[in-house]
Amino acid sequence: MKKRIVFVLVICLVFSLSCKKDKQQELLVIHAGSLAVPFKHMADEFMKQYPDITVQRESAGSRTCARKITELNSPADVMASADSAVIQTLLIPQYADYCIDFTTNEMVIMHTKRSRYSDVINADNWSEVLLRDDVWYGHSDPNADPCGYRTMLCWKLAEMHYEKPGLFDELVKGCPEKNIRPKEVDLLALLESGELDYIFIYRSVAEQHRGELILLPDEINLKSSEMTDLYKQVSVELTGKKPGETIVRTGAPMVYGITVPKTAAHPELGVKFVSFVLSEKGQKIMEQNGQPEIIPLRVDHFEKLQKELKSFFRKK
Repeated sequence: MKKRIVFVLVICLVFSLSCKKDKQQELLVIHAGSLAVPFKHMADEFMKQYPDITVQRESAGSRTCARKITELNSPADVMASADSAVIQTLLIPQYADYCIDFTTNEMVIMHTKRSRYSDVINADNWSEVLLRDDVWYGHSDPNADPCGYRTMLCWKLAEMHYEKPGLFDELVKGCPEKNIRPKEVDLLALLESGELDYIFIYRSVAEQHRGELILLPDEINLKSSEMTDLYKQVSVELTGKKPGETIVRTGAPMVYGITVPKTAAHPELGVKFVSFVLSEKGQKIMEQNGQPEIIPLRVDHFEKLQKELKSFFRKK
């Protein structure tokens, strides 16, 4: 009799656990590499608030994230880009209805205390140091990652700011293909191992990894909204939506974007996560990780927002 009771209890327990597992929902978030640290924290806090939802994250260059949706049919419930223009040009209107601008950043040069000439490099002489024969520097792939094409824009602005004709071409020539990686966070290991002396990266990533960094003038770093007219004087050509197509990316202040794709497997969960990102708690997480919020928040195509997200905006 006792054995039968134990057996029944075991069956009930297994059934209970099975039901609980069945009720667990999975939310897929794909995001820029520079959002890896804050979005891990974000996901952990989100799952505490919604214990029946498991957040799965995939990190890649923003343009690669977009291609996962457009070319690989990813059922991602949220897509967060280091450049809102990626969502606007590669996803809207076919794969997304809107793009919410939610945080900012700036370009810096990151290095270690072991980097060659780290004791003399500064915001004025960095290009001269990087172009020395025994110095190695790198950046992410412009066609895969906004940090990569922002590096190109930064170099073009530097040529103008320092009045050094030909500087952009020299910097491109001095950075071999082996020093270019798919996304900016891929460069961190090369920097730490000493294979690279300097990398161009976002300030938030450099600070999150406690790196040494060189702050660049606002005329170069793509940070200041007041420098919009200056930034738009430079541009780079990138691969487009289809093979053989190209698009031009013009310089602009850094703006990160987020959306719930039309192809989302669980759009209602995507809306919950985006709401959390935009909430006071979510924005505090971003700020703690070196990425301040945009005040007020901005959105393209307000009328296409889900009603849960409209509360974060004042309709103009």
